[in-house]
Amino acid sequence: MDKLDKLKENWQSKEHELPKVSFDRIYKMLLKKSSSIVKWIFVISIVELLFWISLYFILPEDNINMMKELGLERVMFYCEIFHFFIFGIFIILFYKNYKSIQVTDSTNVLMQNILNTRKTVRYFVYYNVGMAIAFSIAIDTYLYNNSEKLYEVMDFAKQGIPKEGFANIFIISQIIVGLIIIALLILFYWFVYGILLKKLKGNYKELKKINS
Repeated sequence: MDKLDKLKENWQSKEHELPKVSFDRIYKMLLKKSSSIVKWIFVISIVELLFWISLYFILPEDNINMMKELGLERVMFYCEIFHFFIFGIFIILFYKNYKSIQVTDSTNVLMQNILNTRKTVRYFVYYNVGMAIAFSIAIDTYLYNNSEKLYEVMDFAKQGIPKEGFANIFIISQIIVGLIIIALLILFYWFVYGILLKKLKGNYKELKKINS
């Protein structure tokens, strides 16, 4: 039994004696826990953004040259700028949620802030997964339609890979790799943000109990 559970038990057993004091103590603890969770959401989103940016800078030069030859460099650049811009907006929203919860002095307002945070995180996850799916489909379609150029750029002939049926084999392998990456991304969001949202939901339920 943690400190919060003990406080709730004490509050329920002595509600007729010290309802105000016990209510305030439980509220402050739930406020502190909720604020900490939202802070972690904010911090993790920043770390995630830095991770994606770092991938851009450590991309092998051969990959960059390949994108240039395939005519994808400019498109990839603008897509990344757009993605990082939207990502930055979500980080700002997470920060605003964190600051809003920090200064909350009302149970109803805290409950609403928790709901807003959960909604923002869900939209954040939907956007990132949706973006990954859309990006994979767009790139795979482009490469499939330009498979002959891809075959030449990657110099598959020297590797002994036959040109016949190359496009179909390549696109199937791309789809499999894309599905694995998207599955790992979903798993990451489910594990990290899912746990934090579950804790926030628990706090919301406790606030609803003491507010009724």
